[in-house]
Amino acid sequence: MSQSTPPPQPPQSGPVDGNPYAGQTPAPAPGTPYPPQQAAFGAPPAPPAPARNNLVLGLVAAVVAAVVVGALYGLIIGATKHEIGWAAVGVGFVVGLAAGKVGGRNPVLPVVGAILALGSVYLGQLVGEAMIIADHFDVSFNEVFFDHLDVVQKVWKEDADPLTFVFFAIAAFAAFSGSKKAAG
Repeated sequence: MSQSTPPPQPPQSGPVDGNPYAGQTPAPAPGTPYPPQQAAFGAPPAPPAPARNNLVLGLVAAVVAAVVVGALYGLIIGATKHEIGWAAVGVGFVVGLAAGKVGGRNPVLPVVGAILALGSVYLGQLVGEAMIIADHFDVSFNEVFFDHLDVVQKVWKEDADPLTFVFFAIAAFAAFSGSKKAAG
């Protein structure tokens, strides 16, 4: 008569000889991925998030963010009657963040975000100048900004100093790096 082998036993779930880790399955060999784990209450694990790489949505998000934060930056300048450099950095970062979060890792987005940040800061500075001029001459902002934009640009050129352009550069850099970090 041949001797039969006993059926394999499942791993023990409790401690063996006082070792609470004795019943666990060993870790996979280096270089091999871990098997999928079950979530709480036996539910399957969530699928991995899809890779975002949508250039058009990223561009739209960056343009919308540039217009909105540019206008807000202009309101800050108009209310304080001063150009605030760190706010220009924030403008650039928000534009880049919007591009990267929505558009993903497309290599065009950081460059376009930097360009849009420059335009956004410029728009904000024009809005701020128009608010200051409107307040000084007691006329409406719309009349100054939309009917006399050439005068607003002339005043902006006269008020611009080297520090203005430093903040332009920093805003562009913030948009570029913000887009890359957000897409990461």
